[in-house]
Amino acid sequence: MEYLYRPRGVCSRSIRLELDGDVIRSVQFEGGCHGNLQGIAKLVEGMTVDQVEARLSGIKCGMRKTSCPDQLAQAVRKAAEQAGKSQEDQAG
Repeated sequence: MEYLYRPRGVCSRSIRLELDGDVIRSVQFEGGCHGNLQGIAKLVEGMTVDQVEARLSGIKCGMRKTSCPDQLAQAVRKAAEQAGKSQEDQAG
């Protein structure tokens, strides 16, 4: 399932990700610190939603209350929730 997330409070403008069940298959950031975000995207490929959330939630960027990794954690959780709803809708 592909999912587009619009982060808030960070430099990146969008996060596009693909889930296979609860496993992250790909992540692409638009905007932000290109090299760092490419690295983060590669590191989380193959991880589960729970693993990404556990490692990245709560990370701050400078004085901001959030960061691109924190926003990625929120994005994968919302994508997983949306995928769950889609499966429920198809089953019901």
